[in-house]
Amino acid sequence: MKTISTDKSFGGIQGVYSHRSDVCGCEMTFAVFVPPQASEERLPVLWYLSGLTCTHANVMDKGEYRRLAAELGLIIVCPDTSPRGESVPDDPDNWQFGKGAGFYLDSTRVPFASHYRMYSYVVHELPRLIESEFPADMGRQGIFGHSMGGHGAITIALKNPERYQSCSAFAPISHPSISDWSRSAFEKYLGGDQSDWREYDACTLIEDGRRVRDLLVDQGTSDSFLDEGLRPNDLQDACRRAGIPMTLRMQEGYGHSYLFISTFMNDHLRWHADRLCG
Repeated sequence: MKTISTDKSFGGIQGVYSHRSDVCGCEMTFAVFVPPQASEERLPVLWYLSGLTCTHANVMDKGEYRRLAAELGLIIVCPDTSPRGESVPDDPDNWQFGKGAGFYLDSTRVPFASHYRMYSYVVHELPRLIESEFPADMGRQGIFGHSMGGHGAITIALKNPERYQSCSAFAPISHPSISDWSRSAFEKYLGGDQSDWREYDACTLIEDGRRVRDLLVDQGTSDSFLDEGLRPNDLQDACRRAGIPMTLRMQEGYGHSYLFISTFMNDHLRWHADRLCG
């Protein structure tokens, strides 16, 4: 692991790091905030997964999580959203696919399968590195994210309920197998057999019996992508049918940007702390 930068913030350390990923076949960059309490004990880990076109830096620069994370004693880990590098196949004219748009799945299609394995990266490879290099209590983990990252957080939590004790999302892509935003990406990454898509769709995972303890979702009513790609009501319906307690908060007048995310970031941090630290 290489240290790119470290800065003190609210008594803790905000760092940016890189390492060679065997899973993604390239150099990967990620950010970690370690609160001051880590000098005395191992702390819970909260994973934040970013959305389309983002890197680790978007939430680090605009998410406004450090003050309360330092108070609550939460380590915040912010991975990148896709593999990077000249050898990684891409579609530079399509912001919904390729670099910056890994969709937190493991591709099975050539030429993407050799690099686009973000599910395995987030769930398996990067946690091993976090455990070995940081004062992290891997027995207490939560996960949340925004948009594509909200999709990733919910699907990962549904598939690994024994690992993640808490899950929440900001404006997640709730039903990507039918969303205009994601159908073409799923076909390129996973092929034309839509039964293979079910493993990476929150609504179909719930239909197939996957469960989380409970779920918090915030969604802006003025989000221009609300009907086109996000479909929070589909997720709410799936949770209701499955008996999963879901709190869907429709936030009047808010859009899709980090102005929305930063406004409700503290609510989500407290949601996770109640489940990881309480």
